[in-house]
Amino acid sequence: MPLYRDQGVVLRTIKLGEADRIVTVFTQGHGKVRAVAKGVRKPGSRFGSRLEPTSHVALQCYEGRELDVVTQVETLDVLRSLREGYGVLTHAISMLEAVDQATPERERNPALYRLLVGALRTLALTPSPVVTPAFFWKLLSLEGFHPMLDTCAHCGGEGPFAAFDLSEGGVLCDECAPFAGGRAVDDAALAFLGRIVGGDVRGALADPPSTEVIGVVERLGVSALEFQLERRLRSAALL
Repeated sequence: MPLYRDQGVVLRTIKLGEADRIVTVFTQGHGKVRAVAKGVRKPGSRFGSRLEPTSHVALQCYEGRELDVVTQVETLDVLRSLREGYGVLTHAISMLEAVDQATPERERNPALYRLLVGALRTLALTPSPVVTPAFFWKLLSLEGFHPMLDTCAHCGGEGPFAAFDLSEGGVLCDECAPFAGGRAVDDAALAFLGRIVGGDVRGALADPPSTEVIGVVERLGVSALEFQLERRLRSAALL
């Protein structure tokens, strides 16, 4: 079996037998991989505590047909604060689940890897509610779902806008909204969404809108992800 080294973020873990775990890691060079970490649940394990969700690690693995085998792990970012508060942890876990659901195994996506690592680091240093909705919409953009915010997605009109339609992929004007459907959104939510997808996340972190506006954009991002993935994000219920 070929041996390889890489770095990645632990997305989730599953118990295997009495002492092992299956870990799912989103890596920089190999995409999402699943690997067996043998003996990590035994007392005194060399790297058991390093292979927890949100951990950013460098690892060495043997490549297998279905599951790889972890042979060495080193911590790159501790990110301990992500696991010390329930509120912060739920936001981090929702980002991990979104990446897990959106990515096939062994398909490299360096841009998404950088986005995930950057979002976790930002959340650990600045536990702002802006981070998670910004991550959701950046992930959607990377996956090809960049929302139309400047013109009506149904008729091409210039607004004003009253709703956001997931199937149309963008905003709906006052005339189209009653007929095309969609979710009602106000100008403040659309302005915040525009800042996020337009690349002004740092500005939004420094000068965030109200908690209500952030919540609207976050819930809309979750709905958009679930619509595109055609599956539910279980951790989103905890947000």
